[in-house]
Amino acid sequence: MAIMITDACINCGACEPECPNNAIYEGGAEWTFADGTGLKGTGNHPSAGAINADATQEPGSMDVYYITTDKCTECVGHFDEPQCVQVCPVACIPVHPQHIESRETLMQKYLRLQATLETSAGPKP
Repeated sequence: MAIMITDACINCGACEPECPNNAIYEGGAEWTFADGTGLKGTGNHPSAGAINADATQEPGSMDVYYITTDKCTECVGHFDEPQCVQVCPVACIPVHPQHIESRETLMQKYLRLQATLETSAGPKP
């Protein structure tokens, strides 16, 4: 499962630097799959399907920090527990009810985020 930041967020920013996948952004900030990951070029992503890792994505929220579910692994592959949840002073980071994923799925996502996508020209050397 992925987690989410609710509108109870006080915009303190404590969570953002704790995310090893760069899946947390300030409200209104655009993002890319390549931000803080090994993804480059075009290819398939485990939850998002066909992507261009460098293409700019719309913000998930305009008002408060948000987590991109396609990059969130709940820290699987990095830590035993989600680090953002540990540092949040207002406990506004629950499980995202619309993005339930198993630990195995989260590990697959982690491994894919660390890898380079295949481009239309084939695998990168």
